[in-house]
Amino acid sequence: MARNFTSVEQSIDDAAHRYLDRARSGRMRERLTEFVVFGLKQAWACVFGAALLAVIIAARLWYPDNAGLARNDFLTLAAVVIQILMISFKLETLRELRVILLFHVVGTVMELFKTDVGSWAYEAEGVLRIGAVPLFSGFMYAAVGSYMVRVFRLFDLRFDRYPRRWITAVVAGGIYVNFFSHHYIFDARWVLLAAVVLVYGRCVMHFRVFRRRFRMPILVSFLLVALFIWFAENIGTWSRAWLYPNQLEGWQAVSIDKLLAWFLLMIISVVLVAWVYKPQPPARDAQARDAQFTVGETSPSAPEFRQVFKGEKQS
Repeated sequence: MARNFTSVEQSIDDAAHRYLDRARSGRMRERLTEFVVFGLKQAWACVFGAALLAVIIAARLWYPDNAGLARNDFLTLAAVVIQILMISFKLETLRELRVILLFHVVGTVMELFKTDVGSWAYEAEGVLRIGAVPLFSGFMYAAVGSYMVRVFRLFDLRFDRYPRRWITAVVAGGIYVNFFSHHYIFDARWVLLAAVVLVYGRCVMHFRVFRRRFRMPILVSFLLVALFIWFAENIGTWSRAWLYPNQLEGWQAVSIDKLLAWFLLMIISVVLVAWVYKPQPPARDAQARDAQFTVGETSPSAPEFRQVFKGEKQS
């Protein structure tokens, strides 16, 4: 996979280079820089979802009940504006937009079914909706897609022993079908979880933060992202953007059981992104440097990394 930073993303790396160039390099200073850059890039990868979540919270706190424009319609229009701004200011690439739109469609189809069977519900207001599903709901799935494609590019993700894509597609297809079929027949989520562990269990993800590369079992990354989405879902239901049946009489935390659903949804997300950004193995030299390092440990840096990383562009 090639890399091509947007202006904001390139400025993060450039600022880190300037920071290290101003003073004599030291191990603690370099580690702190890596940590800060990791946080900034993660925050930037989440920018679409964070902006949408901020609007949802603001609407919950301050949107007037008697406004002429329904709150759900306001949220839909706000989501559209956020997406337009991302493209207009070249904060998101058109290639990424294609994947995000695919997430939008996949998510909206699921929303239509799930609301129909009563898994969760939205307030019945506004005109920008399909049946009982306000159109802004699709943007919440698009936010996950936006994060996924940006992380692939920002951290130059590479994979050891990535499973064949057709196998991952079969597993993802089974997961998506089960989201619908478990309402009528056997719920196969635990079987599917076992299949995910079997298929992805040997896969290791390599990622570059700034000057150093790290590695992590890919299943751990799935779990961490699913946990983050679960926290965001709690904020969304608190804001009454949607509610589960047990929250109709008063808000309570989303069941931890939903974490499994989000973990399985991550597989669908990864498969969709992998059909656009084909997973690549780590370069041999990087593989050798990373051989003895795991998450939380850093690989040796080289002076030439600065020029290579700063000047690297995507074709």
